[in-house]
Amino acid sequence: MDIIKKITKETKKHFKWKHGCHWFDHTMRVYKLWMHIWQKENADLEVIQIATLLHDIWRIKQDKCKWKVCHAEVWAKKAKEILKEYDIKKEKLENIIHCIESHRSRWNNIPETIEAKIVYDADKLDSIWAVWIGRLFLFAWEIWSKLHNKDVDVEKTKTYTKEDTAYREFLVKIRKIKDKMQTEEWKKLALERHNFMVDFFDRLNQEVDGEI
Repeated sequence: MDIIKKITKETKKHFKWKHGCHWFDHTMRVYKLWMHIWQKENADLEVIQIATLLHDIWRIKQDKCKWKVCHAEVWAKKAKEILKEYDIKKEKLENIIHCIESHRSRWNNIPETIEAKIVYDADKLDSIWAVWIGRLFLFAWEIWSKLHNKDVDVEKTKTYTKEDTAYREFLVKIRKIKDKMQTEEWKKLALERHNFMVDFFDRLNQEVDGEI
């Protein structure tokens, strides 16, 4: 069994918890997204493949402790130990670890290699547009928050509370993603997806106000 198939098989074992917002289907969407750009950027295919498969394995730990740990930082350290059993050159291994630890937008690790930038952008593209609207509401359900509150004050609310709605997540995080994209190829696409989400929440707010 080659390294990618083996890692894919091992990765799936870590996605059996009940929450589906960051389930293995998210990993596979990210996996498919980077395929549209890696050749144009002359990036290392194997680095991106492995980093993408492993990037969110520790996410469940972060959710369970309500963000007291960063899944990207913690998992990057553990992944380095796990990957030692594979025949991966040191330079490539370090790049994979960097991709994992720098894929999270709310952390201070900035993607520096082209592979890390591609993994970061692919992960973020799955965080905007139609699919993420579904994921936002799924996450809200998972933490038992309200369906919607168009008048939410983000400065007075916290994550993992009843006010942590899909709309709050959009205001706090998602609307900023278009400005954080790392590759020129996807900056334009991110803007298009951003505008789609703005239109959706504008429409949702109108409906809440009883507009036809």
